[in-house]
Amino acid sequence: MRSSEEFDDERWLDEHAGPLVRPYVMTRGRILPIRGKFDLISLIVTVRPVPMSEVGFGPEHLAIVDLCHEMLSVAEIAGRLDLPVGTVRVLLGDLLHRGFIAVEEPQPEVNMSDEAMYEAVLDGLRTL
Repeated sequence: MRSSEEFDDERWLDEHAGPLVRPYVMTRGRILPIRGKFDLISLIVTVRPVPMSEVGFGPEHLAIVDLCHEMLSVAEIAGRLDLPVGTVRVLLGDLLHRGFIAVEEPQPEVNMSDEAMYEAVLDGLRTL
């Protein structure tokens, strides 16, 4: 007969998938961040540490704060934590809402309202 501890280990770990904690548990069922829009290349940096008395953050939130002492992209955070990007976006929204991180959004290299850019594209197409 197996002990309850052995049964618990089998139920919460999968040889191929790893821990069976689903992303919606980490985000409390939310699929969108409460604040912010996070592209894959948005850069995240910690602006202040999370105090021990802070309520409502899971270990994943704290891991993000620890990782982002140096500026990282959303894609890098998701990769390092081995979490889906959608889950990371929700967690980042929580941290941004409470002022623990700052976000630097990517700037387009070209001014999309610049008519000269469109003229250059049209000239290029005409030469083809």
